[in-house]
Amino acid sequence: MGDLNTAELLIKCLENEGVEYIFGLPGEENLHLLEALKNSSIQFITTRHEQGAAFMADVYGRLTGKAGVCLSTLGPGATNLMTGVADANLDGAPLVAITGQVGTDRMHIESHQYLDLVAMFAPVTKWNKQIVRPSITPEVVRKAFKTAQSEKPGAVHIDLPENIAAMAATGKPLQRDQQEKVYASYKTLNNAAMLISKAKNPLILAGNGTIRANASEALTEFATVLNIPVANTFMGKGAIPYTHPLALWAVGLQQRDLISCAFDRSDLIIAVGYDLIEYSPKKWNPEGKLPIIHIGMTPAEVDSSYTPTVEVVGDISDSLLDILKRADRQNKPTPVTAGLKTEIRADYEFYANDTGFPIKPQKIIYDLRQVMGPEDVVISDVGAHKMWMARHYHCDCPNTCLISNGFAAMGIAIPGAIAAKLVHPDKRIVAVTGDGGFMMNCQELETALRVNTPFVTLIFNDNGYGLIEWKQMNQFGESAFIKFSNPDFVKFAESMGLKGYRVGSAADLIPTLEEAFRQTVPTVIDCPVDYAENLKLSQKSGDLSCQVWV
Repeated sequence: MGDLNTAELLIKCLENEGVEYIFGLPGEENLHLLEALKNSSIQFITTRHEQGAAFMADVYGRLTGKAGVCLSTLGPGATNLMTGVADANLDGAPLVAITGQVGTDRMHIESHQYLDLVAMFAPVTKWNKQIVRPSITPEVVRKAFKTAQSEKPGAVHIDLPENIAAMAATGKPLQRDQQEKVYASYKTLNNAAMLISKAKNPLILAGNGTIRANASEALTEFATVLNIPVANTFMGKGAIPYTHPLALWAVGLQQRDLISCAFDRSDLIIAVGYDLIEYSPKKWNPEGKLPIIHIGMTPAEVDSSYTPTVEVVGDISDSLLDILKRADRQNKPTPVTAGLKTEIRADYEFYANDTGFPIKPQKIIYDLRQVMGPEDVVISDVGAHKMWMARHYHCDCPNTCLISNGFAAMGIAIPGAIAAKLVHPDKRIVAVTGDGGFMMNCQELETALRVNTPFVTLIFNDNGYGLIEWKQMNQFGESAFIKFSNPDFVKFAESMGLKGYRVGSAADLIPTLEEAFRQTVPTVIDCPVDYAENLKLSQKSGDLSCQVWV
């Protein structure tokens, strides 16, 4: 490929990787990349903040399994990008971040806006590299995507100095290699089957790795045939349909919850695609005494509370189905969690007809579930509402409730909803956020309007940082420094050309949501929330007794 500069060759390499979108901001040091994009099949989406761009790439990667791409200039643009890059890396979402940079002739001296970005991004990426000569561009891009998308997925970073970007380049994109399946050994499969056959009360803990491996169907068959109950992490929602009689819904709250009783009773944990970063094993296996079978694409992480008896490393679906052929659980008793599931469901449905106002978080989420189809998508921001979404928003399908529970960065919901709507234009998309998280990236609603991605933003409004207040009250009995005032969210939305709504009673929420979904522009719903429920849940967990289910 002759007559190309490095920036143009890099764009050709991105096209070869199947990149559809680049999210980012223009800057002086990435001008050659922007020029190269003019004649590209890749759509450049100009965002209002680099953090928003990184969050969009993050959620795109999580939904598709293909690396999302974000772009910034050097210096302050790159530092703005870092939070979203770190979020993707710890959440296991494939992402490629590209930064502009000063010329290599300026790096040895103090220079305007210069930072060593390779050193800066090293702690928040799987791999990163500066393109130091035009000829290495195809290798750098291919390695970046291969690394980002390989298990466990994460973020990578490419740094492109402006003088290198302008240099003449030769070469062509490298062929994309196909990753072969990795199969678990017969020994580990047999050992896992033996342990499962002997266990009286096994319990499956399904994590985000199950979703990434597209192993939900195999997991559901495995659990059904062997009659083993399933708990999922926040990021493992949809690993088994929430309506399945063996589904115990989500585990992961810091305090004990009803589902903790299942772990108390279990004599074997089968961890499937479980990422320790989501929910520390010290919460459910504090003494490290529970026998564990680890089933994953990669070996188990080292943790004193997570020392597997057997590690089954290989394709998750194949591993589950192979173990299923070998395990024998005939004549085993009905899981002791049957009564527990009844209690969990009753707790969920208790709020179906609640009329209190401000609205209890359980009621908001119950009503939201009623208007969302099984394949519609919600993106949860981070805050007190995230705890309630994790506990009360249940899923039929994988990747229909996205919760960041690795890095857990506030501000992800609105940018993430833009990416979700680009990936799934025909589905209902909702960004669920607190008023704190909303104000962190609300500027991206202009981006949403401009790129025609109509979705609903549902704000849990309590005029404060509700999660921190919850923790302060639990620990100290009083709160401090967490209250603030908000703009008029309805007028704010209308000023941007969006539709705004304010919920005035519990009965208003469902019709307001339905009205919002009929709009052809993004909408914002201001919903006052009663977070007195937070401390009530803490009290309930403190008084929790599992006697009735054991």
